Amino acid sequence: MIKIQVLRFDNNKNTEPYFEEYEIEASDKMKVLDALIAINEKYNTNLSFRSSCRAGQCGSCALKLNGKVVLACKAEIEEKAIIEPLDFPIIKDLIVDKSEIEEKVKLMKLYLQKEEKEKETETSTNYDNNIGIKGCGCPSIIENEECVNTKKVRSCIECYSCLAICPAMMVTDEFAGPYFMRYLSKFDFDPRDTGDRTEESIENGLYSCTSCGKCGEVCPKEINSFGDAIEKLRALAYNKDLGPLQPHIELKEKIEQTGRSIDSSEESFISVINKDKDKNKNKEEEKDKDKYKDKESNKNEKIAIFTGCMMDYKLQDVGFALVDVLKENGFDVEVPEGQVCCGSPLLRTGQTDIVPELVEKNKEIFSKYDKIITLCAGCGATLKKDYPKYDVNLNVMDISEVLAQDLKTDPMKPLNLKVTYHDPCHLIRGQGISKEPREILNKIKGVEFIEMEKPDQCCGAGGGIRSGKPEIAFALGKKKAEMVEKLDVDAVISICPFCQYNIQDSLDQEGLNNIKVMNILELLKLSYDL
Repeated sequence: MIKIQVLRFDNNKNTEPYFEEYEIEASDKMKVLDALIAINEKYNTNLSFRSSCRAGQCGSCALKLNGKVVLACKAEIEEKAIIEPLDFPIIKDLIVDKSEIEEKVKLMKLYLQKEEKEKETETSTNYDNNIGIKGCGCPSIIENEECVNTKKVRSCIECYSCLAICPAMMVTDEFAGPYFMRYLSKFDFDPRDTGDRTEESIENGLYSCTSCGKCGEVCPKEINSFGDAIEKLRALAYNKDLGPLQPHIELKEKIEQTGRSIDSSEESFISVINKDKDKNKNKEEEKDKDKYKDKESNKNEKIAIFTGCMMDYKLQDVGFALVDVLKENGFDVEVPEGQVCCGSPLLRTGQTDIVPELVEKNKEIFSKYDKIITLCAGCGATLKKDYPKYDVNLNVMDISEVLAQDLKTDPMKPLNLKVTYHDPCHLIRGQGISKEPREILNKIKGVEFIEMEKPDQCCGAGGGIRSGKPEIAFALGKKKAEMVEKLDVDAVISICPFCQYNIQDSLDQEGLNNIKVMNILELLKLSYDL
């Protein structure tokens, strides 16, 4: 027997939703949908929910299981499960009102649009030149490469899970959402469609997406609406001179001029660390000989650090902490000069024309190394996922992957700190890294680690939002700050310089400047008393 809580509500009878608990006999690998049916059969409670195909093809049974969006016919029930409807207006129990979405579909004309052609004569039976339907001029064989590449986004089953979970939609009405962007991209790359789809996508908030990837995470068909639709629409808008936003254009100009997306108001971390290395080389070699004689296995690997723009010019202390902590753990690393922006800000805003040049420069510098360590979630995701598209395959590891394997705890001193952790979107969803940072935090002496309510909810810093749509970035940052405030912690830990900046600004704006946002390397450096 297992106990299940289900949210109940009838908009004709109740003023507020409430939970009811049920106990049912659950078979092995029982689906949520079968559990709901079992509740009705046992309790005759008239619990309302939607279902149809029972095969994950119609999307009608989408709901939330323990806070996560799932299809009831595919997800397995579990002990103490909490079942709720999607975050739309509730009609009754788990049935929600989707009429607003359906009305928007009509208004946006989400169907194939084509200009009327002169009618063919009734005797015309021309099927040549790829004319597939008599007299309509529609090609039966579509050779447009981008249209062929939209096959993935065309597998949507209309469950609207992505709209229910989108963080940007929580704080702004200007973003239609991933479902609509997916549809617009499908038609924009279809040579048969004559609508002004690129303009429509801009009008419906093309540049309001944070690139968090949450829509892809919850999608039953695993559609990556940002990478497969929004990112491509932004590139199309750029090629048509319709986008991006002015701050994004200025960022590109900066990268073209300097190789970096950040203003160089002071000497870069790379320059400083290499000067210090040359100065102290002989002295350190003798000192390290004895100190690290039990750690020689790491010396055989040629390891480089990919700094990223923020660490090089804005968060240099994090860079020094990284080098010190790696050294404490026996790693001999290099910080190569000449490295440039990874290209992530350009890829996310659709300005892809100079990305191959950046990729080639970084390839030239880093291809000789056995391992590349990153300390920026966005840089790591780009090097791992985007560079292979340019035939560049580097062995890239996030710093948490490296240290979680064999973190030295003996030299640590107790810190007496209470901390929480924020999952950067481009780390947890972009790279699939979640447990490693937590393993590290749980090993640091004197640190009490407390999970926040939604550690992986986007803080609003990514996708060009902080520069192009700061109001969205700060609204999402505020939500993150409110989660942190409930915990009474001393610090928020993360592994992304953009998240670090945005969350700290949000905490300060909320009057919580006593809480510091720290990179996990800063916390480790403090623990090692370096």
